[in-house]
Amino acid sequence: MTGTGDTEEQLRRTLETLAAGIEAAPPEYRRARAQWRGRERRRRLILAILIALVFAVADVIGLWALNQAAESPSVIFEDPASVSTPGPADLLGPP
Repeated sequence: MTGTGDTEEQLRRTLETLAAGIEAAPPEYRRARAQWRGRERRRRLILAILIALVFAVADVIGLWALNQAAESPSVIFEDPASVSTPGPADLLGPP
């Protein structure tokens, strides 16, 4: 049976051996990361342009539809004689 000190020493040596074989940041990683960031920036820019374009087209369509409306008077205000302002007696009522 081995003691805990031997196990810890063996684990330490194994981890040091593994850590020695790892590079901090290889140049391929930096290049791949830069390419990925470039693609991400391009994707966001294209998405922002597409959203602005859809918004502009919707505005143009809405303005065109409003411009095509008939010039007849509104139905809501067709009978101005029936509209009257309330007098002081009309304002009295239950609390």
